[in-house]
Amino acid sequence: MADPEDRDAVLANVAMKQSNTDYAVFVELTCICSPHELLAAKGGYHARYKHSIEEDLSTYLSGDLRKALGIYRYDGQEIDARLAKSEAHILHNCINEKAFNHEEVIRILTTRSKAQLLATFNRYKDEYGASITKHFVNDSDDQYLAAVRATIRCIIDPLKYYEKVVRNALSKPGTDEETLTRVIVTRAEKDLKDIKELYYKRNSVTLDHAVSKETSGDYKAFLLTLLGKEI
Repeated sequence: MADPEDRDAVLANVAMKQSNTDYAVFVELTCICSPHELLAAKGGYHARYKHSIEEDLSTYLSGDLRKALGIYRYDGQEIDARLAKSEAHILHNCINEKAFNHEEVIRILTTRSKAQLLATFNRYKDEYGASITKHFVNDSDDQYLAAVRATIRCIIDPLKYYEKVVRNALSKPGTDEETLTRVIVTRAEKDLKDIKELYYKRNSVTLDHAVSKETSGDYKAFLLTLLGKEI
């Protein structure tokens, strides 16, 4: 299996070149990977493709989606409570006006640290009585809006995000093997055990069983091995 940085580089390159960009790859890199992992992925990308990942994103993506998937994010644990309140209010106003692609929404989501964003989203829920994801009405054909919702869900609760991604991948006709593989492989040595526990809690069936039911052959054996099940 490839080194994590090389694997992430390949995932990013394939994702951006698809006709329907797989924004989830970039959301997971920026919102869930540690700063060290993100830096390693960028280095791996440049080593393999002789371009920076930022350059290629500019080439293959455009408009609001490209801005929303910017892979710069301040790293720090400092929280400014006043800023959280102010930006929760800004986000609420933009949502009320259906200005989901307002430059302020993009600025906040792409420049604030994960800790600051979590504080903002918590303040939003306290002030307006619902999670911000409930107010971002998702048009399934709008990649930008879907990417924004995924970003918010990753910041608020990465495990719930991954559980839902896996559940959706398994429920699609024919199974979304690309997505299922990405999650199991990239989380195998991190929080896959926790994802499995949450999957069972939410679906009353083990992830091992669901994967075994929806896949077959060597691919099935490969995934079950990563899931820790003896074949």
